[in-house]
Amino acid sequence: MQSNAALLAALPSDSRLSGQTAIVTGSTSGIGEAIARLLAASGAEVVVSGRDVARAQGVVDTIVAAGGRAHAVPADLSGSYTELRTFARTATAALGGRVDILVNNAGVYPVTATEELPDSDLDAILATNVRAPHVLVASIAPGMAERGAGAVVNIGSWMGRVGTSSGAMYTASKAATEQMTRNWAAEYGPRGVRVNTVAPGATLTPGNADFSAVLDMMTSGTAAGRPVRPIDIAYAVRFLVSEEALFVQGNTLDVDGGILNTRLKF
Repeated sequence: MQSNAALLAALPSDSRLSGQTAIVTGSTSGIGEAIARLLAASGAEVVVSGRDVARAQGVVDTIVAAGGRAHAVPADLSGSYTELRTFARTATAALGGRVDILVNNAGVYPVTATEELPDSDLDAILATNVRAPHVLVASIAPGMAERGAGAVVNIGSWMGRVGTSSGAMYTASKAATEQMTRNWAAEYGPRGVRVNTVAPGATLTPGNADFSAVLDMMTSGTAAGRPVRPIDIAYAVRFLVSEEALFVQGNTLDVDGGILNTRLKF
C-alpha cells in the first residue's frame, strides 16, 4: 500500500471540480492538507487555512507548483464570533466572492479522563469543533442556497458513536457534528446545498505521529488492519462534493478501515 506522502506527491490532475471554489479549514497539515491538495488537483480553487501563516503558505505553494490555484487565509477558529465571521468574509473574498464547497475540518482532540480535562481544553473543543462549524455554515451556506447549489462536508470521527473510557467531551463534539449535518441537510438541502459528514477512523497524521504504535494496536483487529491515511479521507470528501454524490444528503460516510463495524479479534 502506498504511503500518504507518495500519493499526495503524485496526485493526477482532473477537471471534475473545475470552476468550483472551496474553503478547507485546518488545512495546513494532515487530513486538511490532503483534502485541500486533492480538491485543487481536481480543479477547485482552494482557500488553505490554519493558525500558522507559514505552514498555510507552504501548502499553497505546493498546490500552485502542481498547477492548482490556492490562497492562504490564516485563522484561529477558537477565536471570537467576530473573528470567525471576518474569516468567512475574507476567505470568500479571496475566492472572488463565491464559495461552492465548505469543508469543516479544523478540530482539536484532547482525549483525557473527564476529571483531568482542563477548563481551557473544554472551551477549545466547544469553540473549534462545534461553534466554528456552526458560525461558518451560518455565514456561507445562505449564499450557496441563494445560488441553488453548494456542498458542505463536516469531518467527524468514528468515536462520536461509541462509548470510550476517556475523551467524553471530544467524542460528544463529534456526535454534535453528525447531528448538525443532519439538521443542515434538512435546512439547506431543499435549496440545493448538500451537507454530509466524513467520519475518519484512527488516522495517522503528523499531529499524532508520536502515537503511531498506539494507532497500529487500535487498528490491528480491523478489516483494514492498519491506520487510515489522510488521503483516504480526502478521496471521500472529493466524492461527496462532486456531481457523483447529488443524492447523498445528511449522511455520515465512515472511512475507518472497519474500526466501527468489524471485529476480527475477540
